[in-house]
Amino acid sequence: MKIKSVETFVLESKLPVAFSYSQGVVPRRSTTLVRITTDDGIEGWGESFSVSLQPPQIAASIVDYALAPTLIGADAMATDVVWNEMYGRSRDYGRKGVVIGAISAVDIALWDIKGKALGKPVWALLGGAFRDRVQCYATGFFRARGRGESSAMAEEAQRHLDNGFEIMKVKLGFGLQDDLEVMNRVRDVVDGRARLMIDVNHAYGSSDAIRLGRALEDFDLLWYEEPVIPEDLAGYRRVRTSLAIPIAGGEAEFSMYGFRDLINAEAIDIAQPDICLAGGFTALKHIGAIAQANGIMLNPHVWGTAVGQYASLHASANTPSPQFGLYPSQPLFEYDTSSHPFRTELVTEPLEHKDGWLSLPQTPGLGITIDLDFVRRNSIRY
Repeated sequence: MKIKSVETFVLESKLPVAFSYSQGVVPRRSTTLVRITTDDGIEGWGESFSVSLQPPQIAASIVDYALAPTLIGADAMATDVVWNEMYGRSRDYGRKGVVIGAISAVDIALWDIKGKALGKPVWALLGGAFRDRVQCYATGFFRARGRGESSAMAEEAQRHLDNGFEIMKVKLGFGLQDDLEVMNRVRDVVDGRARLMIDVNHAYGSSDAIRLGRALEDFDLLWYEEPVIPEDLAGYRRVRTSLAIPIAGGEAEFSMYGFRDLINAEAIDIAQPDICLAGGFTALKHIGAIAQANGIMLNPHVWGTAVGQYASLHASANTPSPQFGLYPSQPLFEYDTSSHPFRTELVTEPLEHKDGWLSLPQTPGLGITIDLDFVRRNSIRY
């Protein structure tokens, strides 16, 4: 079964209300989708996640001009061979960033094809499911303006409780005083009914990151995400050795090579590759093996469209706990509660949690049906 065509779709949608996180203001949601068709007429879909303010046209250009010419005629079932061919050919100008994001989209689409061709969901082809459902945590707590919104964050925490979430991730990184005001208000609302984790999106240097962590140590946080910039492995290690809170990171890291360095630096307790950025299903298998060998929990980052959500759910189902026992730790699913039309309207059956849990797709491939009319309405020329 050979690859016949590779198409890219750049989608953008302006949000009715922009929102902020520690690195900037998000006025629109965007993504790059890839559709691969085989000579047997089977279609597969993948996504290259547009990180925060990243123009989606970059990944589309890489797919169109660097990857697609080498993919035509390749064996669509040979996912390992194709992945290594893409990585090897782009090594001199790739290895990290948007190039790996583009490879991710192709790889996800090929696994979707493989599942459809064999009549199996992707999680079954990856080696089976360690669990038949995955618990979600609510990710959100974005700001309308920036500082001084602790009341709004407290109200959001109550909404998540009302919607059945027992775990929430709070976005911080707006200054230590503001962060503490938000966390105290959120804790007052939650009042022991939910576990919390924090994410500062690498807003701090290691000294301030440690100060924040020490101020929050009695919150019994599940993890402290991206305390420092991704390049600062020594800073990561300093934060990790200074605090009792598990340190998470890796949404801005790529492939087995990047995660090898992150883990070897003893920088993290929890690895967070994004399947639409780090290299797709094939790369997550590589990363998962390295993490397991080092006793590190793999917990995928998820903030993309419905394509990325479904792909992440399959990957989470196939992720083992690094510790074996009667009650091992389990990966959690990052459930984006912010405004995102490409999550809710791109597919005919968007993922909807039930009391804070998601069940595994049972249909072949990713288990999605793309709404092509929606794609056409939201695609832009580049």
